[in-house]
Amino acid sequence: MPHSHDEADHVHEIESRFSRNEPWPADPAWNTEPSMLEALRVMDSLPRKPIVIANHPSRSARGLGDYGLYDPAELRDWNDRAPEVATGMAGAPGHQAVTIARDGSIENGARGGYARHPTMGGFDQMTARLGGFWDSMLGEGRRWWITANSDAHVNWREGGSDFWPGEYSKTYVLAEQSHDAILEGIRSGRIFVTLGDLVSEAWVTAEASGDRAETGGTLRVRAGEDVRVTIRVRDPEAPNHGGRSPTVSRIDAITGDITGRVADRTTDTNPTTAVAARFTDADWSRDGEMLEMSFVIENVTADFYLRVRGTNGDEPEPEPDPRGEDPWSDLWFYTNPVFVEIDGS
Repeated sequence: MPHSHDEADHVHEIESRFSRNEPWPADPAWNTEPSMLEALRVMDSLPRKPIVIANHPSRSARGLGDYGLYDPAELRDWNDRAPEVATGMAGAPGHQAVTIARDGSIENGARGGYARHPTMGGFDQMTARLGGFWDSMLGEGRRWWITANSDAHVNWREGGSDFWPGEYSKTYVLAEQSHDAILEGIRSGRIFVTLGDLVSEAWVTAEASGDRAETGGTLRVRAGEDVRVTIRVRDPEAPNHGGRSPTVSRIDAITGDITGRVADRTTDTNPTTAVAARFTDADWSRDGEMLEMSFVIENVTADFYLRVRGTNGDEPEPEPDPRGEDPWSDLWFYTNPVFVEIDGS
């Protein structure tokens, strides 16, 4: 919610009119998609718009692509109703310390509380699945961003399942240090997310004919031009809050075609998505903690998006997380996309 003189009044209005926990006795009519869409309409009408991010979107999923409380059609409806309010989802859920006992030993829990179908490298299947739901949204040209949060209720040291905010999951936003600037940075997708301090900076730049765009931005090019992509990340030497200093072992640049809005709103795949370039320590240059790598996408003839991920492990794709996994051992980071569009398209 934007910081303003009316902030408390706006929060009170939204919660008192639309929170499913407001009525007593409970009334299931308050917990419906039409009610959510009306709430988004009201939020979108405010003079200073808030931001709504779908939290742990697949925690109730029964399998891969077998969604529960949130499904692709509903999230598309949110974004259509209020594209400047419903801007994305939690790519990595909170409750990542559920496998850590109070004494620091590892227990047989499911990361993120995803007991029905697991996270993948600590990330929700809607984000982690290559060519999955997130890619289907980006392939429509939607500015649908991912974030990460701790969802801190009770810290693991106190018998809970959570890390403190910023202890494990981090969302980095490129913005000045003000309420409005941070919200605008989130709304504009100038974001990368990381687990376990795998990286502390991530810069993605696409360039053509002297023009450039960075994470969350759009590069306009002429048909047939080449696009140079440069990736720079900081792999910090200092230990994280788990007392470890993980090392980036691989970075993937992922692309997918932008083909327009889909007819089937339940779509959760984008078959054009692929790893366009894969980098290891043999491929990047290092300057202290900074790693830099680049490649060229030649002869661009159609709109596409580019996003980047990286890991400290050796899995070609993030695998389902087994119960009892040490969350500090399997780390990933993801950037939000850069869009490349053909002039006149």
